[in-house]
Amino acid sequence: MIKIGIVLATYNGEKYLSQMLDSLLAQTRPADFIVAIDDGSKDDTPNILKGYEGRLPLQVTCLPHNTGHRAAFSKALELAAQQLGEDDLIALADQDDVWLPKKLQILEDAIQKNPEVNLVFGDAQVIDGEGKLLGESWRKMDGVPEHLSLRAILTGFTNVTGCMTLFKAKLLKQVLPIPELAPVHDQWITFCASLEAHDNGVKSISEAVIQYRIHGQNAIGLGDTHTWTGNLKLNLQWAKMVLQTPHFKMLSASDQKFLKRYISYTEDRLHKPFIPQYFFWVIANVASLYPYVKSFTGFLPRILHGIIGAPLIIKFFGKK
Repeated sequence: MIKIGIVLATYNGEKYLSQMLDSLLAQTRPADFIVAIDDGSKDDTPNILKGYEGRLPLQVTCLPHNTGHRAAFSKALELAAQQLGEDDLIALADQDDVWLPKKLQILEDAIQKNPEVNLVFGDAQVIDGEGKLLGESWRKMDGVPEHLSLRAILTGFTNVTGCMTLFKAKLLKQVLPIPELAPVHDQWITFCASLEAHDNGVKSISEAVIQYRIHGQNAIGLGDTHTWTGNLKLNLQWAKMVLQTPHFKMLSASDQKFLKRYISYTEDRLHKPFIPQYFFWVIANVASLYPYVKSFTGFLPRILHGIIGAPLIIKFFGKK
């Protein structure tokens, strides 16, 4: 029988953690085990976790110092991997959300119906810090596309939030260890899922599987909190990181060429005022460079915008 393991990383999460753990207790398809890593909390989070050890199949490890969410999830996944076979499944959990009762059941059914898929992810209701419903669909509220191509993922875009996912344990061979320069763990996992089965490795489903809490202190939340140049720098960091990993050699020759060109393009865009030499390349790859845009009329201004560098955009368009 297929096992499902949950990995949870916590840090100073005492305010909402009990609600989250209660929602794990209410699952119609219970997890077989839960690996929880507390990342050096200074509040009552470790005691709350330990208080649930007799009620959930919970395995708690408390780290003495804060290592960051990427490292904490990497450690939790390493511990989970020791208990899972390739056909088993992994769910990621955040400390401040509320899982809807059928989350694991819905996602497990979806991945079993699509055997070629490595990772499935659902939608979410959005709630505030007090649990008030802000919206029925996180995907619609944030304009998140249901599917991204591998090339779009190579440029740093992601449409997957880890707490809404379920993925095959066999992916851990590619996922671990999570690179230190990966901005977030779920972005890296999504890349590995897409790489292993190219554009068919990740599948979205329409059902909401959690209540996604936005409360102003999220490590990662709804919307974009970075500046325009900050996003470019993050995307460049991501692309360079992929280039330096063994995973780069798993890409097709054309995708390798695309990634190298994207790195040169982004470096030039950050430092040069005008880059017309990339005009035809931007046209050829506009769907990968702007995957959230749906129409030709939306693409056209972005093609023109795409050959203007940061110095001019900052000076004349007021972006930072």
